[in-house]
Amino acid sequence: MLVLAGIVALHITTIILLLVATIDNAWWITDSVSTDLWGRWELANSDWHYFNLKDYPEEFLQSVQATSVLACVFAILALFVFLAQLFTLPKGQRFTFTGILQTISCLCIMTAASIYTAELHTNEKQGGYGHSYILAWISFVLTFLLAITYLVLRKKSE
Repeated sequence: MLVLAGIVALHITTIILLLVATIDNAWWITDSVSTDLWGRWELANSDWHYFNLKDYPEEFLQSVQATSVLACVFAILALFVFLAQLFTLPKGQRFTFTGILQTISCLCIMTAASIYTAELHTNEKQGGYGHSYILAWISFVLTFLLAITYLVLRKKSE
């Protein structure tokens, strides 16, 4: 029972990290600019001003946005499927479908962070990756570990 509680807690933590990484405005930061997947915030006269991401390659930006959102959707769906399988899966069976959904979530966030790394901000001299970017990579590791756990885990036979 304690193992299941730990898995559910880790899964919820991973979902929260994925949502923060997708929503928060700190994928690329400088002293006066903070950029996320949806817009750019610039500091002028002690006020933050929002601007659309016009200077970014649209196909790469949309790919990062889509795969980040899909990672969140598949992780949330995997949690609900896991909880449903706890009550419906025959004893001794593996949580394969949950593991597949979690693997898809893992691949989605890895794809988003990889495209962001390879295609966006490659020519900028100032600034660096922010905490949302780092959370995306941490979420990748956690979703990968959860996917392996679900693929190996069997429903206990009593």
